[in-house]
Amino acid sequence: MLLFGIFGNPVTHSISPRLHNATLNAFNLKGCYGRFAILEPSSLFPTFHTLYLKGANVTVPHKEVAFQGCDEVRGIAQKIGAVNTLVREGSRVIGYNTDALGFYHAISSFGQIKNALVLGAGGTAKAIAIILQEKGIETTILNRSASRLHFFENNGMTCKTWDTFTCNAYDLIINTTSAGLKDEELPCPEALLNTLFERAKGAFDVIYNQQTPFLKLANTHKLTCKDGKEMLLHQAVLAFNLFFDHRFEAERIESIMREIFTL
Repeated sequence: MLLFGIFGNPVTHSISPRLHNATLNAFNLKGCYGRFAILEPSSLFPTFHTLYLKGANVTVPHKEVAFQGCDEVRGIAQKIGAVNTLVREGSRVIGYNTDALGFYHAISSFGQIKNALVLGAGGTAKAIAIILQEKGIETTILNRSASRLHFFENNGMTCKTWDTFTCNAYDLIINTTSAGLKDEELPCPEALLNTLFERAKGAFDVIYNQQTPFLKLANTHKLTCKDGKEMLLHQAVLAFNLFFDHRFEAERIESIMREIFTL
């Protein structure tokens, strides 16, 4: 029996087990994918090894811890400094990041994007900012404090705190924080968001399957809005392929997983 899972805190809301278990069944693979709440970051890799998982996904707030603990990090994750996919190769754990490309696939429906504002400065924000930069989209990072902005500054991005930020017009406003996941909080002050939304074209929230306060406010401004469902789908397709060393066609994996969202 091949075992997989998702590590995070919170993790009970995750539909990743539904996506991956459906795909395992469709390919007649003897495997199971579960949820594992990791309360202490130091327990992430011991849990991975104790359960002898073949692969795992990592969600907030452990993506940077996962990056630091891997035996090897490959691909764009090396530049991002955050890992959301772990793959066992013998006794070694290899880290990847599928959030970046998953996000870029998800925003294709917004059309041409020249500039974007990323709210937050965690592991997901790093993945999104790096892929936006690589695709030639001017990217600004806005975070409550300056303490987590060094990564973005070192990569040549415009970085602001709530106190130093001056509103500009952005094609896309992206919430990468957990605000709204378990509460009615906004990722930054409401007055500031209202000003941003008045001049924006679209809003994207990485949280999925719920209308967050961020998206509710964006909708009042009649913006094109999208939650993180498509990002989750595309990153899951990429992750599943990594778990099985690209043995299966991505189009087939996507068609199986996409059906789950309609149930």
